[in-house]
Amino acid sequence: MALPDRNKSGITFIVLGFSGVPEMQALLFVLFLSVYTVTVVGNIGMIAVIKVKPRLHTPMYFFLGHLSFVDFCYSSTIAPKMLANLVLKDKPISFTECIMQLIFFGIFVITEAFLLASMAYDHFVAICDPLHYTATMSLKLCLTLVLGSYSWGVACSLILTCSTLQLSFPGSNKIDHIFCDISSLLSLSSSDTHINQLLLFIISTFNAISTLLVILPSYAFILVTILKMRSASGRRKAFSTCVSHLMAIAVFYGTIFFLYCVPNSESSRHTFKVASVFYSVVIPMLNPLIYSLRNKDVKNTVHNIMTCKMFSY
Repeated sequence: MALPDRNKSGITFIVLGFSGVPEMQALLFVLFLSVYTVTVVGNIGMIAVIKVKPRLHTPMYFFLGHLSFVDFCYSSTIAPKMLANLVLKDKPISFTECIMQLIFFGIFVITEAFLLASMAYDHFVAICDPLHYTATMSLKLCLTLVLGSYSWGVACSLILTCSTLQLSFPGSNKIDHIFCDISSLLSLSSSDTHINQLLLFIISTFNAISTLLVILPSYAFILVTILKMRSASGRRKAFSTCVSHLMAIAVFYGTIFFLYCVPNSESSRHTFKVASVFYSVVIPMLNPLIYSLRNKDVKNTVHNIMTCKMFSY
């Protein structure tokens, strides 16, 4: 039987993180702090650039602005506590803090997956049916896709979290990971977790398949359309429109699929932690860099803002 909530509030977890390599704690702190700083500046900067430039008030940048917001949020769910654990001798996290981290991380990661799928559909319409792009990608549809992504992320995260709250845990637990993820909590529970694991598998599989069923056909049609273009400049422009998004998708899904392929063994735990750092901390930093470096509109806007500031002094 699950412990009552009042008893669970006294449970403390110990997040081991990278405590197995104490000689590298200082170096890892500087590295992760630098990455997190770039993540915050890059994503907030991307949102600000999209906000202040009327030319960027289009469906593509509407989705990109929300992608930057989600990247900032889910990185901020993990990075601050991870940085604190690198400088603290004790690495405790209360049951409430652990559950809150679990909830918000689940919300933003699932939302990101569906935002990437929405952006793939936006690119499909822009390239394969440009004459009807404005009518198809209306403000109503864009809002529906974004709100739907957030709502589904919240629903999935709450379902998994509520099922986890029904489990029992010993008074003190060591989580051999960089944050409180649901797999770690299930492995620590003294309750029967078969239903929880089945629920996690169903939701994860559904989210992966449903988003890929949008992304893969969209880019298949885009590729066919690009190959049929007679103009070399048209092909370059179409390819340039998609390449940033394709890079973001490849990094996001590539890392997640890599995690599924890592065998669950003692020797693979360090590899699992490194990969987890990549998708929870590094990817949110890479996305604004990928889009800003590959996108002329964003680069020109940033250049104009910087030029105006220089002349104002």
